[in-house]
Amino acid sequence: MLFAACLFCGVAAAQSDPVIMKVNGKKVLRSEFEYSFNKNNSEGVIDKKSVDEYVDLFINYKLKVEAALAEHYDTLTSYKKEFAQYRDQQVLPLLVNDADMEKEAHKIYDETVERIGPDGLVKTAHILIKAGQQAPKAEWDAAKNLADSIYTVLKNGGDFASLATKYSADPGSARMGGELPFVQRGQFVKEYEDAAFALQPGEMSPVVKSPFGYHIILMKERKMLEPFEHHREAIFKFMEQRNMRDIIAKQKIDEIVNASNGKMTQEKYIDKQTKKLTKKDNDLKYLIQEYHDGLLLYEISNKLVWDKGAKDEDGLRRFFASNSKKYAWDQPRYKGMAYHVKQQSDVKAVADCVRDLPFDQWAEALRKTFNSDSVIRIRVEKGIFKQGDNALVDSIVFHRDTTVNHLKDYPINAVFGKMLKDGPEDYTDVKGLVVADYQEMLEKEWVAQLRKRYKFKVNKKVLKTVNNH
Repeated sequence: MLFAACLFCGVAAAQSDPVIMKVNGKKVLRSEFEYSFNKNNSEGVIDKKSVDEYVDLFINYKLKVEAALAEHYDTLTSYKKEFAQYRDQQVLPLLVNDADMEKEAHKIYDETVERIGPDGLVKTAHILIKAGQQAPKAEWDAAKNLADSIYTVLKNGGDFASLATKYSADPGSARMGGELPFVQRGQFVKEYEDAAFALQPGEMSPVVKSPFGYHIILMKERKMLEPFEHHREAIFKFMEQRNMRDIIAKQKIDEIVNASNGKMTQEKYIDKQTKKLTKKDNDLKYLIQEYHDGLLLYEISNKLVWDKGAKDEDGLRRFFASNSKKYAWDQPRYKGMAYHVKQQSDVKAVADCVRDLPFDQWAEALRKTFNSDSVIRIRVEKGIFKQGDNALVDSIVFHRDTTVNHLKDYPINAVFGKMLKDGPEDYTDVKGLVVADYQEMLEKEWVAQLRKRYKFKVNKKVLKTVNNH
């Protein structure tokens, strides 16, 4: 009976997360599909998909991952390194429990107490009469005389805060009546520290010389560090800001690896812990898998679609020739430049410079010819202009009544180029659009090939239960 009960539980567990599809013989559980679908159709997503619409996108995604695995992209050193970094970001903090954090917090507190030492913390106020370290003796004498005068006023009942605000050369503390925050030994220069730690609350030092000038020091308060619980929240905040969970996790891993006598490596241990954690947490499992697959997808898509589509000049040219009507314009464009020169002779010189050159070489030729040294002879705006893009082109080329603002020091305006009435003459005239469309075509052709290459099957009965079970 016990065996039967255990068997039933195993069957029930399997049925609670059934296989929603198989791709290249690999099972995909409903929970994985739901994770991906819900993440990509959450609040704020503009182009939301229905389950039926999304299933094709998900299949394409899985097919591309299979193609990347077949090409062994997961064995690349660069891939392994980036994936390991991301995985560690997710897993390392989970290897540290509350007890580990509490222990580290106490360690930080104990080290702070030890560092503060038996003299504790002091809060002082001071009045600084400044003298430069390399200043002549006369400057130091004047500073000493002023400090002595202020000290006499204080001894006769003068208000320390008021005099600090008026005379102290330490602007940060002067605004606070000379008051400084609590500090421990080692945070002041020696001369100031020796005088300050010799005082009790309410006591005032005589004039003290330091490398910065002359100080009059008033002891405001002395204390030992409060108990751990008083600082616990601040210590934990400090730890989180410095990613102490990761540091503690790495320390624990190092201890385990060192104690294994060579049987365990960091990578093996983190892999082992990742499997253990993801077995209990589907969200973590699919988050890590999403990055694993996403890196593969990026590498192979870049090679076969994005990078190829952007750099395949012959392919782009052929694609444009076959689809030129798609890029026709509803109004003429002027392909050329609007430019501004200092002297009339440069109007023709600029035009002659680029007349026989391809459009994409104009800018470099003009820079070398006219603006190669410290003297900038011309100002140029190059492009494919429609009405409204450039006032000078509008005025000269499109004959519109518009105001042209003359550039200072460049009084002569001109244009050079050609009118394109029906549409672009070359794919480079609309390169951004053509590249995007060409990449989209490559993507579709690639997906079609993958759908022929790999077998896949969707369990439509399970598909109907997505987010409804």
